[in-house]
Amino acid sequence: MRTDLSAFVKAYDVRGTVPDQIDARVVRALGAAFADVVARPEGAPAVVIGHDMRPSSPELATALAEGVRDRGVDAVLIGLCSTDGLYHASGVLGLPGAMFTASHNPAQYNGIKFCRAGAAPVGQDTGLSAVRDLAQQWLDADEVPVEERRGEVSERDTLADYGAFLRGLVDLSGSRPLKVVVDAGNGMGGHTVPAVLGEAAGLPALPLEVVPLYFELDGTFPNHEANPLDPKNIVDLQAAVREHDADLGLAFDGDADRCFVVHERGEAVGASAITALIAQREIAKEVARGVDPAAVTTVHNVITSSVVPEVVAEQGARAVRTRVGHSFVKAVMAEHEAVFGGEHSAHYYFRDFFFADTGMLAAMHVLAALGESSGPLSALMAPYERYAASGEINSTVEDVPGATARAAAWAREQGAQIDEMDGLTALHEEAPRWWFNLRPSNTEPLLRLNVEAADEATMERVRDAVLALVRGSAA
Repeated sequence: MRTDLSAFVKAYDVRGTVPDQIDARVVRALGAAFADVVARPEGAPAVVIGHDMRPSSPELATALAEGVRDRGVDAVLIGLCSTDGLYHASGVLGLPGAMFTASHNPAQYNGIKFCRAGAAPVGQDTGLSAVRDLAQQWLDADEVPVEERRGEVSERDTLADYGAFLRGLVDLSGSRPLKVVVDAGNGMGGHTVPAVLGEAAGLPALPLEVVPLYFELDGTFPNHEANPLDPKNIVDLQAAVREHDADLGLAFDGDADRCFVVHERGEAVGASAITALIAQREIAKEVARGVDPAAVTTVHNVITSSVVPEVVAEQGARAVRTRVGHSFVKAVMAEHEAVFGGEHSAHYYFRDFFFADTGMLAAMHVLAALGESSGPLSALMAPYERYAASGEINSTVEDVPGATARAAAWAREQGAQIDEMDGLTALHEEAPRWWFNLRPSNTEPLLRLNVEAADEATMERVRDAVLALVRGSAA
């Protein structure tokens, strides 16, 4: 039976079920194709390969290494790591990389996140389609060509260097003592948090008391899904923060590239508020170096709260808006040499971390900001929570263009401005201010609605009106 790579080689990564879609044979072909499409043209002598705690990950990482070696390129295996740990290795070693993870997906899934040297993204338009097509050709022929001189394989432990690197970006040594509950969800946060926030070898102790939840690495996720974006998956964290009278709680997804925050009362802090806080800190850091704030740029996507560009403007810096998705954010950050970028989904990107996303560095910024303040986290974050938001609401729609057109016509009638950078965004700048964004799914007949307004009543009015138009219950 023919393996159709297009079924699980997605726009930004590889993501499918094991072993019916992804197995060692498929991965070996993808590794060989990655060597030909990315590593060899870049002149890279090796590919660095890491993996998460899923049961299938070690075998698949080895298979990819064999494919890379088939094409005469060396493989550097760094073993267990978070996705941002792989980005760190790619950046520091100057090598293209591959990370085996399916992030927050259930246990039967696995996947690959590829990057170029320096952690530069590999997506559909930046090499992944070519990797897929070449691997498909070889799989259909049932033969991957092997170079006369196969590559070598070596192993390297980069965890300690990763921890030291992050410690060098945010100084927590002067913080007041803090108690933090961390829910790793049996994912890679259980591996990386002790190396960064704990008493790792060679690093000084921090004024933190870490209360661990589910640090045991277990790719079957026995306690809850490693997806903190779903409110049901942070219930244990919220309860533990209150039980331990902690200053805050942190939750990481399966590959620990995203971080979610709850304050001292156990209530979730929005990712846009965290984005605004970190943007302000990164701008201040540049100003302290003598950089004119007008020369400092940050990036946010189209459905991030208006508080983000407002806070950036208040610091005298510039905020650039872009499409949703890590490849777009990273590309725009690189284009503008932006110091920081944030998304509503709790992906946070840093110039000083190879323009890549890292949940751990974002967590360190929150800890540092709280450690420098005298009040609770809820008070620290209050200035960044200015608007009422709907969250993302999905609607199954047969006629996506028609539903979008109805919403656009209604918005124009209300006096809103329209743009189509990423789906449809309507901005009503007169009081009461509001905006909404409608984005179609890439894979399903869905429209995703996000609404934000100056107050709850306005948000609900706009939300309900747009949903009625989208779902066909209003003219």
